[in-house]
Amino acid sequence: MRQLAAIMFSDMTGYTALMQQNEQLAKDKRRRMKEVLETSVSVHYGKILQYYGDGALSIFNSAIDGVNCAVEIQLSLQREPKVDLRIGIHTGDISIEDETIYGDGVNLASRIESLAVPGSIFISEKVFDEIGNQENLTAREMGFFELKNVIKPVRIFAIENKGLVVPTRDALKGKTKQPANRIAVLPFVNMSADPENEYFSDGITEELLNAFTKVDGLQVTSRTSAFSFKGKNSDIREIGIQLNVDRILEGSVRKAGNRVRISAQLINAADGYHIWSEAYDRSLTDIFEVQNEISSIIANKCRENLTAKKHEEKLVKAPTQNIEAYTFFLKGLHFHNKVTPSDTKKAIEYFEKAITLEPGYAHAYATAAAGYAFLGATGQMQPNEAFEIVHTYSDKALQLDSSLAAGYSAKGSAYLLYDWKWKQAYESLLKAVELHPATTEAHQLLSLYYLGTGQKKEGVDIMEKALEADPISPIVNQYLAEAYLNAGRTDDALKQVERLLDLYPNMRVALETKGWCIGIKGDWKKALEIFEEVHRLIKHPLKGLAPLGCAYAQSGEPEKAQECIHRIEQRQIEEPGTVLDIDLAMIWWSLGEKDKAFHYLFQCVEKRMGVVAILIDHPMFKEAPYDPRYQLLKEKLNLVDYK
Repeated sequence: MRQLAAIMFSDMTGYTALMQQNEQLAKDKRRRMKEVLETSVSVHYGKILQYYGDGALSIFNSAIDGVNCAVEIQLSLQREPKVDLRIGIHTGDISIEDETIYGDGVNLASRIESLAVPGSIFISEKVFDEIGNQENLTAREMGFFELKNVIKPVRIFAIENKGLVVPTRDALKGKTKQPANRIAVLPFVNMSADPENEYFSDGITEELLNAFTKVDGLQVTSRTSAFSFKGKNSDIREIGIQLNVDRILEGSVRKAGNRVRISAQLINAADGYHIWSEAYDRSLTDIFEVQNEISSIIANKCRENLTAKKHEEKLVKAPTQNIEAYTFFLKGLHFHNKVTPSDTKKAIEYFEKAITLEPGYAHAYATAAAGYAFLGATGQMQPNEAFEIVHTYSDKALQLDSSLAAGYSAKGSAYLLYDWKWKQAYESLLKAVELHPATTEAHQLLSLYYLGTGQKKEGVDIMEKALEADPISPIVNQYLAEAYLNAGRTDDALKQVERLLDLYPNMRVALETKGWCIGIKGDWKKALEIFEEVHRLIKHPLKGLAPLGCAYAQSGEPEKAQECIHRIEQRQIEEPGTVLDIDLAMIWWSLGEKDKAFHYLFQCVEKRMGVVAILIDHPMFKEAPYDPRYQLLKEKLNLVDYK
């Protein structure tokens, strides 16, 4: 019999040693533990499946019941005669045969319990999500841990209700493999007199991060997660827990005229100990040599866990000898990372200035190509114009540097979002991920490839992998939520987006995804409230109307849905360069006007709006495959014969 259950392992600590010292006391304590377990488990609707020596395995139908039971057990056993007990809880799929329990969830719950300390309750991330709205239960994150016979690092939390033990991460040393050879590069602080030089310190940080990705055996936290700590005075040990790294590089940059001073420190994340530090005073023309020197030193420090042999390869290649071109590139990168249409346009201007000064600047071509792909895919620019430039620039970038991940990523985006050449898209994007595993932009595009070609599980898997490299990136978390939603895992999507909104409460796209989740689950009135809030946050009468129109239609207010359509049409008149056909298709579909919806879906294909390949499988269009026109759409998207 298979079922979903909350699995609780409880284990009495020090029992064997106590048996050798005082056998009767050991037996009395074990008897007391059993009495408390049997009473509490029964009260909380659980079942003890088996005892094993000095421990027990119990299951519950609800994670909330399991955790409440665990709290009651620990508080009871804290009273005299005190019994030291560890408890670990996880939810998962289990099989029960002849009172014997099987399943991966059982193994994981056991590993979590073994990680705990006497008087504590450790829970998995799944359990943490389940108890999130319980006011009587609070938990503290312990971080990610690599557990025996568990493939991926596991995120662990400790219940911190009054009377329970919550250890420091240091206290758990020896219980698990510590994250080895994982590094995060925190944004270097701009110490220049001119605050406008922020672009320069950010750029130096990103260049060092890119250099570390070339080191075999070194795992690098992606830029977005590392930069989330910018301007914050967070404890290094806490950063190490959140990013699941064992080493952190931080520093500062002071730029004055043609001189630059770079200070860098490599820190052990577990205890804040400084492993290495150095300051460099150089001419701006020596900037690439400084970057290479820093990255080579750090790489060899990190390699100490891998091999005694030092490496002398060059990790930073000078992309240009023209410092003015490099400055324009860093300014472009500063705006590119803001990921908004207006900032992307500014970024492209700077990249193209860099290219004018240095026609052989491969990275400037590649990143400009990524900017044009963003504008073309989001309807901010006519796709045929945008992707013609994407192809030209990415080809040039790869001609200049065939090892440039950003070039393959940009090329893959054109194949994916414009040409619908699925095989070429897959090959380009896979190459980008292999060359630069911390570049989660390529993971995001690869997820869209999988979703567009009907490989829903793979679309989720690649974003879960991206989350390991970029755990607190709002974009990666959002893409994962959308992958869950597209894969039909609406409950998982809702949990994911709730977690994201805890981190970034006013993230509009996350609020929108939450609205879709709630609407698709059937509560369109509540979804409508969320979409109205999204529309207010956008602060533009003609934008953010598609989800609003769908919710009005689903809530029985067709006149208001029609008004949304009129306003979208008005925007198309005022902004002829934008492509809004997918918005119109979704509202007409929600109104039951299938002919009009398909008209606009085919318009998306004619205008090469690449995201239509993914959006026609959005849960809103779940009835579309029963219409013969859906198959024709698939044919036009080159998806019918593609495997």
